Amino acid sequence: MATIVQGPTTPEQQPERRLRGSGNGGPRNPAPTDGALLRVTDYAPPPASTAVWVVLASISMTFAAFTSALIVRQGSASDWKHLTLPQILYFNTLVLLASSIALEAARRRIATYMAGPRDQAAPANWLYVSLGLGLLFVAGQYTAWHQLRSQGLYLSTNPNSSFFYVLTAMHALHVLGGLGGLARVIRKLGNLTLRKSTLDATARYWHFMDALWVYLLLLLWMRL
Repeated sequence: MATIVQGPTTPEQQPERRLRGSGNGGPRNPAPTDGALLRVTDYAPPPASTAVWVVLASISMTFAAFTSALIVRQGSASDWKHLTLPQILYFNTLVLLASSIALEAARRRIATYMAGPRDQAAPANWLYVSLGLGLLFVAGQYTAWHQLRSQGLYLSTNPNSSFFYVLTAMHALHVLGGLGGLARVIRKLGNLTLRKSTLDATARYWHFMDALWVYLLLLLWMRL
């Protein structure tokens, strides 16, 4: 006589089942049959953080292409002439680094302000310092271009002057974009709508502009 063996009947005896789906490949039911709650922890980075990494990757590839073009052009050029870099570029470097330090100081003070009671005005002073130094950097770059033009070196004078204008102008345009981001942070801080992810993304972009400029300055110094 056949003996029928029944499986576990109580919830404690039943094996744990995470997901139950239909046999025809239909949608799966995430609820387990024993009635226990299925806890799934999903993490999605803030949109500002994701966007800034995409932007930085795009900028990196752009300047990598310019670097490759400079090296190839210099290796195959017979009309390549040495270019003395304007001394103001080194001052501009210090200005941009100081702007980054000011922004980092602002970020720490704002983080403390957002975590505590907001019974005082938002600490935007260091943001204004960073913004002003960024504008001073752009003005210094324009002065460097003016000094080259006074020496008779223009965009189409020779290959190395062309690369100087293109690389420094491209970087200055990206710095202007960062200044727009700083202005947006200041406005949101004044309206008390600033998010930490927005501030962090703006600071990350600005610090990247610092590192990129140091790289470009070394590249120009060694190659031009």
